Amino acid sequence: MHHNPIAIKNLSFAYADGIEALKRINLSIQATERVALVGANGSGKSTLLLHLNGLLLAQSGKILVGDYEVIPQNFKLIRNFVGMVFQNPDDQIFMPTVGEDIKFGPMNQGIRGKNLDDRALQALQAVGLDPNLYQSRNANHLSGGEKKRVAIAGVLAMHPQILVLDEPSAQLDPRSRRQLIELLRTLSLTQFIATHDLDLALELCDRTIILSQGQVVRDGLTQEILRDAPTLERYQLELPLSCGRRHY
Repeated sequence: MHHNPIAIKNLSFAYADGIEALKRINLSIQATERVALVGANGSGKSTLLLHLNGLLLAQSGKILVGDYEVIPQNFKLIRNFVGMVFQNPDDQIFMPTVGEDIKFGPMNQGIRGKNLDDRALQALQAVGLDPNLYQSRNANHLSGGEKKRVAIAGVLAMHPQILVLDEPSAQLDPRSRRQLIELLRTLSLTQFIATHDLDLALELCDRTIILSQGQVVRDGLTQEILRDAPTLERYQLELPLSCGRRHY
């Protein structure tokens, strides 16, 4: 396990329409940390995540993942190191059955035969899905919570060292959300979680980063940042419900 799995140095990025999505981002994430990335809509959270495995390329500055810079010649290594789970699992699940979908990533890594079957089996077990019940299931017939678990299993089957999640609790019912939180708590991987669900961040992450207008404006202990009502209000966020915010 690398001591410094993610190092971002002076990262900036603007879209074709001229909007500056990221402005001189500097941060480092250590091995096995669970870090929440929070901010209002349009703050740059998803844009930042997409840079971590080269889906977007830095226009200035650089990103190191493990020992490798995120540049095209390192994409294969980077994408084995960083597992990305998108907000909508339908953007990630595309094979006819659950088993085929989970095996797709490891197959691209060159895994075959019993090793491939074992990867799929272990990944399903890791996310709490019975392989005997789910491997042959049509992915289109799963619930939202089941799809989220299958998307995570497909990433885990590739044996990444870093798990990057974009809004993991979005569109989940309360029971599925609780199951997801408990699942993520059991995983010993480094986790970088972009979320509007500040209660999830409070439960899971020791560290929280606030992004606003493409800049890191706070980076520190989750318990301090997410209980600081004036700071949260300044950046268009609200106290987590578990911190006493009234829920109407």
